[in-house]
Amino acid sequence: MRTQRRVVALTFNAAWDVGGIARVLGVLRRYHAPATFFLTGDFADRHSAAARAIAKAGYGIGNHSYSHPHFETLKPGRRAAEVLRADHAIRAATGTAPLPFFRFPYGDTTPQQIAEVNALGFADIEWTTDTKGYLGPAGGMTVPKVIQRALDALRPGEIIQMHVGFHGQDTVLDADALPQLIDTLHAHGYQIAALYSRMRVRLGLPCLTCRRAGVRTCRFGFRCRRWQPIGRNGQRQGTGERR
Repeated sequence: MRTQRRVVALTFNAAWDVGGIARVLGVLRRYHAPATFFLTGDFADRHSAAARAIAKAGYGIGNHSYSHPHFETLKPGRRAAEVLRADHAIRAATGTAPLPFFRFPYGDTTPQQIAEVNALGFADIEWTTDTKGYLGPAGGMTVPKVIQRALDALRPGEIIQMHVGFHGQDTVLDADALPQLIDTLHAHGYQIAALYSRMRVRLGLPCLTCRRAGVRTCRFGFRCRRWQPIGRNGQRQGTGERR
């Protein structure tokens, strides 16, 4: 996020199972902390109750593809189908319009793929750091390591990526770490900001929700018609990272 304010955004990917969702939602509610959840369409189809719970709690919901493939292995038509099928599944599961945000599976992006997503009415939203909590204890991760990864990248506008679901592990480390992570961020003088309120996204085309509604004024408050899809030197919009 482009800001000088000492704020960070919490984001959660949901692709596997619902193992950590109840705890994550409980912690966010207790701390009055905003967050954005990036759901795969497959997750929304299999766990519609969890998707509805996220939406009902008022958290932002973004698109994480339908089946979480490696996009570089797909032809453009298949990539578009992944995005649009996920959008349909998320709308059906939540009963509401998701944000016009897309997060590439595995964070694998190219300027061409970002341009394709932009043409569908979505902004590419990646991250500043991934806590790697999904690796679990078997992958050498612990709660202190999860928190330290977030702190190592701490700066105004940091976007933290976490995951919900066990993913074959005995625990959901990102859910375990979340209360201490929020406390630690506060101790460093940072507040949690809503990603969707800070991005100031400007899409080259009206976002998909607005196109479907046939309106020119974006319901999300984004300036839909003037956004440049990729910045100078290939920088990702909103993260300042180059990959």
